[in-house]
Amino acid sequence: MDIGLFNTNAGPCSWPDGAQRIAQLAEELGYESLWMGEHVVAPSPRVAPSPIEPTARMLDPLVALSFLAGLTQRVRLATGIIILPQRNPLVLAKQVASLDVLSRGRLLLGLGVGYLEPEFRALGVPLADRGARSDEYLEAMRRLWADEAPVFAGRYVSYAGIDAHPRPVDRAGPPVVIGGHTPVAYRRAMAHGNGWYGFALTPEATEASLAGLRRAAEQVERPSSLGPLSITVTPRGRVDRSAAARFGELGVDRLVILPPAVDDVESWAEFVAEHAPAELVG
Repeated sequence: MDIGLFNTNAGPCSWPDGAQRIAQLAEELGYESLWMGEHVVAPSPRVAPSPIEPTARMLDPLVALSFLAGLTQRVRLATGIIILPQRNPLVLAKQVASLDVLSRGRLLLGLGVGYLEPEFRALGVPLADRGARSDEYLEAMRRLWADEAPVFAGRYVSYAGIDAHPRPVDRAGPPVVIGGHTPVAYRRAMAHGNGWYGFALTPEATEASLAGLRRAAEQVERPSSLGPLSITVTPRGRVDRSAAARFGELGVDRLVILPPAVDDVESWAEFVAEHAPAELVG
């Protein structure tokens, strides 16, 4: 089982020196991937279900990952997640392809549909059709990456007579990881994702999600080109070797560890060392 590190665009990693320190330490200690979430704006004052205070520092994940790509050599660079319906799909496709090329194919593209209505409203994007919009955006992006003469005609995006280069390292695009804990998200992961991502889950909640994914596999057709569905989880609560083993027994392929919500880079460095792959999975 691989071990990744979450929130590497927030807290002490929202500053250049802190981001460099933690990213390079994580790579040195054998972490498989660095993960970053996204909220373009946050409600002020904070209202449920917003996960962050409006003053919380959170770098744009693609900008922050580009910075870390130049400071690291091996560790994978992951969005966990980008809120797809809030993005222009062609602009996002260009950004993703550019980052994938500059990182020499190290990008993992985590996508979700979002849930925070004030954020959608501020960005001028309807919340109600975010699922259908996301499915279409992803297909439009993949066609732009893979097709020799890209053409797409949909409800939300249409194009013809255009092209965009460079293409991603893999012409199919980087691996896509679909986030979410609902039946619709499970079906989306099965139909469109190389992997699935569950955030802040206990082993019991993970087991329930895996059952949901198995039900989804009976309801939708999975293209063989996607390969087996990889399972990524950010655990809720303390993670030690025993807890990691429990997730592994359930079939989790990757644990993405969440550091404490503090701004002290030294505390983060200690946490990263204590939860290094050698400490959790040997």
